[in-house]
Amino acid sequence: MAKILFRLNGVSDDETNDVRELLTRNAIDFYETSSGNWGVSMPAIWLSDDDQFEKAKALLNAYQSERTVRMREEYARLKREGKHKTFVDIVMQNPVRFVIHSVLALLVIYLSVRLVLDLAK
Repeated sequence: MAKILFRLNGVSDDETNDVRELLTRNAIDFYETSSGNWGVSMPAIWLSDDDQFEKAKALLNAYQSERTVRMREEYARLKREGKHKTFVDIVMQNPVRFVIHSVLALLVIYLSVRLVLDLAK
């Protein structure tokens, strides 16, 4: 029976490619599921053979530990060089989108509070 190894929700393409390559390089048979047409399914990497799960999990844990160290070092380097992205940098990349999302959020909050206050009367 198939066993899930790695959920792909919110995982970057480079990390997904690294995991695929790691499994292929170590001759571990796997397949992938997508989030589907409407994004409601679970994207994941599954193992076809349960007997390979422990080996695959150990390889994945080692990879993730190494990646964590590498990403933290890269972030520290970017921060030292002043090239890391801040909240202000992200807002300034697309200020219109930020304003639209903020207005929508405030509208939802306003309508929610107004509904509760109207029901309390």
